[in-house]
Amino acid sequence: MRMGKRLLWGGLGWVLGGPIGGIIGFALATMNEQSNRDGSSNFIGGFRSSDYSARTKPGDFAVALLVLFAHVMKADRQMLKSELDYVRNFLGRQFPRQDVRDLMLLFRDILEQDYPLRDVCRQISRSMDHPSRLQLIHVLFGLSQADSNIHPQEIEIILVIAGYLNINQHDFDSIRAMFQRDNDADYKILEIDSGAGEDEIKRAYRKMASKYHPDKVAHLGPDLQKLAEEKFKAVNDAYQHIKQERNIR
Repeated sequence: MRMGKRLLWGGLGWVLGGPIGGIIGFALATMNEQSNRDGSSNFIGGFRSSDYSARTKPGDFAVALLVLFAHVMKADRQMLKSELDYVRNFLGRQFPRQDVRDLMLLFRDILEQDYPLRDVCRQISRSMDHPSRLQLIHVLFGLSQADSNIHPQEIEIILVIAGYLNINQHDFDSIRAMFQRDNDADYKILEIDSGAGEDEIKRAYRKMASKYHPDKVAHLGPDLQKLAEEKFKAVNDAYQHIKQERNIR
């Protein structure tokens, strides 16, 4: 077994329990049968209960995200190459090439299944902290935008996912405004009304800068922390636009 694969699959932690564990267990069993027929290593043996941890790890985040990716991709009843490329490229920034191949095989199996979204999200919500769940929503919007057209049905399913993950409407609208801009987008990003006063704007900026600070997801690994910088930058840009528009010093 490759060391990279052992670390990846052995470090999945909490995702092997609950509905996600059932989905992944079925897929891994299928992949393992194929591996045995091919004469390759059996990496399912890499799982041990002592490996599991309640803390979210990069592997946990990625596999949980694959389950949600599948639901968003199927929302508009289209399976686009641009979306598959987004998933592959996302995984490629987190894992070595050979591990990306294994995860894409797992993902294709997940795409063929019909699973209880609410139960999956509840498992994620119980085991994943709020900043990590916000990052999930941000990445899902990135997937939806992969074909340069965010479909209304994709927005609807991401909203459903956000609700199941205990992400409130203000946080959802803030992240959505980073991808779908309108005249009030900067205010939505800061989670305030367009009629907010100067002091309220400044307080909102400090609050959102803290909420979306990349250090909040440092435990997910450097690549996902770097991705989190997009939200942080969007908050700063929104604040600067409002300051310029309102002549705030």
